[in-house]
Formats: sequence, structure tokens, C-alpha cells
Amino acid sequence: MNTTMSRNTYVLTTLIAAVTAAGAAAISLSLALPVWAMFIGWIAFYTRGLTLRAAIENLACVGAGLVLGLMATLGLQALSGATTPAVALPIIVFCVAILVVSLRGLPVMSNLLGYFLGLVAWFAAHLEPSLESVGKLFGAGTVGTTAGLVSHTLASRLLRTPAQAGH
Repeated sequence: MNTTMSRNTYVLTTLIAAVTAAGAAAISLSLALPVWAMFIGWIAFYTRGLTLRAAIENLACVGAGLVLGLMATLGLQALSGATTPAVALPIIVFCVAILVVSLRGLPVMSNLLGYFLGLVAWFAAHLEPSLESVGKLFGAGTVGTTAGLVSHTLASRLLRTPAQAGH
């Protein structure tokens, strides 16, 4: 591939990603979803696979991480009356970590990074512990994962040479 083609490919891929990101941000705002959490979903898309199936599995791991974050928050609240945060937090973190790290052995949904992205999103959001809060963050992640898939797929299709496209 010549230098001009490489530069054009680079620029086109960059433009596609930027336009897709801007669109995903606009969609997130219009749905009252946190834009930063949309990017959690985008990151999750790129953790592995780059296919629709992998995107769904990665997003499911993020969703499971969000639910685990909710459960951890509820567990911390439950333990707060019986012990101090200095005792409760390590106990909860140990329990969540043992569960999440053991899930890496599943044949499907074994994306350890996806689980941790969900946990990070949950704790970064500082939302009230509820299924509604999980849904809001999951919705934002879904927008991001979809944007990552669209960006990747569109760039791949537009950058295929006629020989690669079967012409």
C-alpha cells in the first residue's frame, strides 16, 4: 500500500470514528444518558471480537458488571450498621473480585475487562442504587457499543478494495 493510500485510510477512519462519536454523544444527550458512560460501551466493544456477536457478549459483561456494582453497593449498605467502612469495603471488594475473576472461565461472557468496565461505570456514576440507575448506565453503554460497531463496520466496508469486496 502506498503512502497516500495509507494516509487517506488513516484520515477516513479517523473521520468516521469522530462523526460516529459525535452522533453517539448527541443520542446520549437526547436520551438523558451520561455521555462518559457511552464511551464505556465503546471501549467495551474494542476489548475483543469486533463482531456483532462479540459486541453483544462484551456489552452483556458490562451489564453484569453494573449489576454486580449495584449488589456491592447494597452489600456495603447492609454491612455499614454491623461494621466500619474500613472492614466492610475490603470484604465486599474481595467477594466481587472473586466472582468477577472466576467468570473469566465461562465459555461465553468471559470478558473480564467488560465486567470491570461495568463496575467502574457503576462506582464512577455515584447514582442511587436501583435497577433504574443500572438501566441508565446500561443504556449509555449500549449506545457506545453500537457506535463502536457502526464505526468499525463502516470504516471496514468503505476501506475495502474492489478486489476484497469480491468485484
